[in-house]
Amino acid sequence: MNSNSLPLRRRLRAAFFAAAAFLATTPAFADAGFQTWINGFYPTAAKAGISESTYRKAFAGVKTPDETVIEKANYQPEFKHKIWEYIDSRVNPYTQKVGQEMSVKHRRTLDAIEKHFGVDRNVLLAIWSMESNYGAVLEKDDRLHYVPRALATLAYADPKRAKFAKTQLIAALKILQSGDVSPRELNGSWAGAMGHTQFIPTSYLLYAIDADGNGHRDIWNSIPDALATAANLLKKNGWQPGMTWGYETAVPAGGSDLQGQTKTLKQWAALGFTRPNGKGFRDGNIRATLKMPGGSGSPGFLMTKNFSVIKRYNASDSYALGVGLLADEIAGYGGMQQAWSRPDGTLDVKQKFELQSRLKELGYYDGEVDGNFGSGSKAAIQAFQNRKGMTPDGQPTQNLLRALRD
Repeated sequence: MNSNSLPLRRRLRAAFFAAAAFLATTPAFADAGFQTWINGFYPTAAKAGISESTYRKAFAGVKTPDETVIEKANYQPEFKHKIWEYIDSRVNPYTQKVGQEMSVKHRRTLDAIEKHFGVDRNVLLAIWSMESNYGAVLEKDDRLHYVPRALATLAYADPKRAKFAKTQLIAALKILQSGDVSPRELNGSWAGAMGHTQFIPTSYLLYAIDADGNGHRDIWNSIPDALATAANLLKKNGWQPGMTWGYETAVPAGGSDLQGQTKTLKQWAALGFTRPNGKGFRDGNIRATLKMPGGSGSPGFLMTKNFSVIKRYNASDSYALGVGLLADEIAGYGGMQQAWSRPDGTLDVKQKFELQSRLKELGYYDGEVDGNFGSGSKAAIQAFQNRKGMTPDGQPTQNLLRALRD
């Protein structure tokens, strides 16, 4: 017998009996299949170094799957919305204003992080906005899920995500076992993204930073920890200090055929690509890739390496573009100079804010004027449409805005 195999076999045997004991204490009214899965997963967790006490603590009171997790798993806004809708909802006067307020409020923290990691503070603020609306999401109980339960639900009920969920669940249990966070605070998104900057558990283990020096890597309650953790991820994935994420560009005739190609900014300029604000490209030797996310005839963007680094946070081009554009607005550089090619009758971002403001002034809407049209905005629109004898479809359109202006 291999002398190294005995300790492992003993651990696995102990894990088996611990799982059996755990199952024996499961309440009779629990979901039997889910409880069987939880208890059957314990040997895997034990093999990864998770103690029985940690496992029991993690799943104490967890009796049923989280039914809303699978529903949310089937909806991803990066892939459902048109690019202009996605950007409007994330890069707008509201997110810019709050970002600038947070820049002032957390100036010393941002100074220290920028000095240590070399990552642009405005990019960090934009990520914070994109991930949790500057922490506002963490105050909404209906948006939060207990991470071990959410990940166990995915592993149990979603075959497409089972492998991912099991890996993340082990990582979440390691976080709990480390003492950085209590079970009560181990909350996150349906997929286990956690804290102000929404790190999945494996990324937390790789990049989490105790920036405030209290002995805990607390991205749920410590803004310094959360922002430093985001900066650490970007730095370790190749962030280039002093380099922009990219440039909006006016695309010359025939230039859309070059989408996806990479050249130096000097070469792009020689081909007729210019910045719409009239300024030149800062360093002509930087290599950049042409992307036109709205399709031919839409604004173009020349993306540098730092754009690709942002995508290590979220692989969506739309997400990374949103971060870059919002970072520029928070910094005071101004927004996009060119308009998206929107369908006739749709509103641009300023008009969306105007529409919400007018509904609020008239007493139809009592929510936040943020340019996002959720259930509250839709109900307000329908109430106004009914009052005016219009078809109550709840859609924000040019015709509706004209009616509100009258």
